[in-house]
Amino acid sequence: MSSPLLSLPKRDPVLFAGIAATVILASAFGFQLAGYHPCEMCWWQRYPYMAIMAVALIATAMPSIPRKPTLLLLALLFAVDAGLAGYHAGVEQRWWEGITTCSSFVEVTDNVNDALDAIMNAPLIRCDEIAWSLFGISMAGYNFLLATAMTVFCLRRFKNS
Repeated sequence: MSSPLLSLPKRDPVLFAGIAATVILASAFGFQLAGYHPCEMCWWQRYPYMAIMAVALIATAMPSIPRKPTLLLLALLFAVDAGLAGYHAGVEQRWWEGITTCSSFVEVTDNVNDALDAIMNAPLIRCDEIAWSLFGISMAGYNFLLATAMTVFCLRRFKNS
């Protein structure tokens, strides 16, 4: 007898895609809370996941929405994210040049002088530096792998529905 959670990808692939996007995005915010602040390109990769979550939520809440076009839209959003992540991973590996601006993290405060000091002393977060990696793969690299896998998943479920 299989677990309902394990049968979710087959039973409701749209909901599964939304949950996967939520877990991936929550992981990114978890890394941020742990002190790994996102660069500009990291933020770009979060937006498709937010859209995926919204599409999956709406489609799950409204079963009258056809699943087949929804899966195609989800596949497109995951593919966009995979493209952004792959581009970012290439920038980190210095395979090509990325954006020429950097981002930073500033604590918000009510005191104008403290805010100015925070802005002037904020560390720059470069898109071409790897902040964290595991087995030689950066967060952008893992995001590329996950988003690509979810693109394939959604396209297969589209084809089989």
